[in-house]
Amino acid sequence: MDLSVPVTDDVKLHFRHRPGTASPPFLLVHGMASSARLWDEVADHLAAAGHAVYAVDLRGHGDSDTPETGYDTPTAVADLVAAAAALGLDRVVVAGHSWGGNVSVRLTAEHPELVAALALVDGGWLEPAKAFASWDAFVGALRPASLEGATVQSVSDYFRAIHPDWSPAAIEAAVDTMLVNPDGSLSRRMSTEQHMSILHSIWNEPPRPWYAAITVPTLLMPAIPKGADGKWADRIRSRIKETTADLRHATMREYLDSEHDLHAQRPRRVADDLLDLARGVRSAGGAR
Repeated sequence: MDLSVPVTDDVKLHFRHRPGTASPPFLLVHGMASSARLWDEVADHLAAAGHAVYAVDLRGHGDSDTPETGYDTPTAVADLVAAAAALGLDRVVVAGHSWGGNVSVRLTAEHPELVAALALVDGGWLEPAKAFASWDAFVGALRPASLEGATVQSVSDYFRAIHPDWSPAAIEAAVDTMLVNPDGSLSRRMSTEQHMSILHSIWNEPPRPWYAAITVPTLLMPAIPKGADGKWADRIRSRIKETTADLRHATMREYLDSEHDLHAQRPRRVADDLLDLARGVRSAGGAR
């Protein structure tokens, strides 16, 4: 079910919604230059367990509106708060991937009445000023690649080659993060300036300052890359534990031999971990 939800006078957000009656509902937040569709297989499993699921397209992404401005973490949070009010949502399990993890951290800290539990899916702990030697190095790593000459077929073939264990649905969802032009070529949904605005927000507003305000159960779900030796994996674990030390109720479940897009690569396991988090909320009676 597709929902179009006004969040300002001139901006509507699109949600991919699956109804359900089990408590709590789920709010799924994608990362930069992604979309709600990447959550589809996770959402299917959550809905099959009886939960309502709301997967959002943040502004400029997926089928949501693309205004000229508002591409930063605080605005993304404000959009979600307005959407939650319009949808009548509260006490949700929020799962955020990548930059969506940053957004979810701030949402949870600033609006604790909305969130029953928090899941950070390989995101929500990046401190780029520490992880990269400079702003230029950070931008160089995350600047969008050129799509000159790209078509649906060529990009689909590329994604299948680099993600051999993704389902056909996940490949289609990844291609759908881009716009298909009348001639069959692909282009970005956001402008370079809008993309850079998000990068500035990630650089200037790391999530660590918000952790101390978070009192709900928090699940950290880091990807440990395939081929990572013991020392590399230990560095990843140590960095995340040090960064998130102020999260008072955090547990970690690692995804070994995995990619950044865990929800696309391992949707069943991601859903199972989210359902386990929701069960913990229910067994605690929804208490913080």
